[in-house]
Amino acid sequence: QVQLVESGGGSVQAGGSLTLSCAASRDTECMGWFRQAPGKEREGVTTIDLFGTTRYADSVKGRFTISKDNGKNTIYLQMNSLKPEDTAMYFCAGKDSFTCPLGALGFNYWGQGTQVTVSS
Repeated sequence: QVQLVESGGGSVQAGGSLTLSCAASRDTECMGWFRQAPGKEREGVTTIDLFGTTRYADSVKGRFTISKDNGKNTIYLQMNSLKPEDTAMYFCAGKDSFTCPLGALGFNYWGQGTQVTVSS
């Protein structure tokens, strides 16, 4: 059993930056960020495995960065150059797997979500 708690969401102007945090009760082999906007399917944003290997959705490459603090069992999502289309509920997720693709398959630990709103 793993508990995940996100924080750092809020409202920001287009072009601004925001940093999200996710504190886990214990480390998992794979952790990531997903997001879902009203009326749209949940999509993978980025993942990171125990070796530090990362994957990003094409829509956020060059703008978002995922990082991990193993000592704190915490992952972060640094979001720069935010766009209105980035507006969504962002969820932290984890799974006990050595494979860490962007798809939600196998992610069985989920946080409550934190809202990110970007205005133009």
